[in-house]
Amino acid sequence: MNLTCSLWQDNSPSVKHFAFAKFSEVPEQCSLLFTLILLMFSASLTGNALIALAIRTNPALHTPMYFFLANLSLLEIGYTCSVIPKMLQSLVSEARGISREGCATQMFFFTFFGISECCLLAAMAFDRYVAICSPLHYARRMSHGVCAQLAVVSWGVGCMVGLGQTSYIFSLNFCGPCEIDHFFCDLPPILALACGDTSHNEAAVFVAAVLCISSPFFLIVASYGRVLAAVLIMPSPEGRQKALSTCSSHLLVVTLFYGSGSVTYLRPKASHSPGIDKLLALFYTVLTSTLNPIIYSLRNKEVKAALQRTLGKKKLLTRG
Repeated sequence: MNLTCSLWQDNSPSVKHFAFAKFSEVPEQCSLLFTLILLMFSASLTGNALIALAIRTNPALHTPMYFFLANLSLLEIGYTCSVIPKMLQSLVSEARGISREGCATQMFFFTFFGISECCLLAAMAFDRYVAICSPLHYARRMSHGVCAQLAVVSWGVGCMVGLGQTSYIFSLNFCGPCEIDHFFCDLPPILALACGDTSHNEAAVFVAAVLCISSPFFLIVASYGRVLAAVLIMPSPEGRQKALSTCSSHLLVVTLFYGSGSVTYLRPKASHSPGIDKLLALFYTVLTSTLNPIIYSLRNKEVKAALQRTLGKKKLLTRG
């Protein structure tokens, strides 16, 4: 690895290329993992694209809840596309290298889509809170303009955090080694390769994680605390069941996304393990984005019906 690094550095004091660590020295294991990840990646892209298309083409779903769901699907597509293609390439070829610029680009988009999703999940929780706790004021408080502003803020915060963190980390020098003990350019493994004192950068990553992961999560908890209190005093069992059913899909997605993300970025540095970090990263980059469309389509009758109509139209167009 030292020889490879010196060739890649091209006599520069800072590493110009990185290399991702091998998943396994056994080719059969890499082939199996490639097949599994490719299948999940394809399912994620197909499921999220279909949900976004179904919501876009069905006027009955042009409501705040489904507007946010369509945004979530688009974020999931970007989130997985920023990581999985390069991972698949590394699994089946020796071309595991990535330029410094390419690594910075991947880190930006991964952070951008991930933080945007954190904020959007909080906006979705606020939407459910208003719908259940203030139904008479729902149309005014969650107008098209308000929903658009919440979506823009979510994407904007993700963009600003992504630019800030990526710029701050890649302003450092990387003197070698150049092998990233991970399968994509995530913040902690890249920081581990930097020269000199990185305590300020590590503190910045932790603060950003606290603000952008914990703050939206607390908003979600507060929103659903109010929702639960409102549901418990509803006189009608049918009303309680309907209110809970509209929240269950979102709560399950929040649990999957925040559970793996918070364990990765909010636990102390001393407890980090490259093997565990890789497993967690596989969970929140591949599995979660694959499960989200399934969760929403199985637990939401309106989404399921819209998907059936959309697929039915596609079949008719194909036959025609």
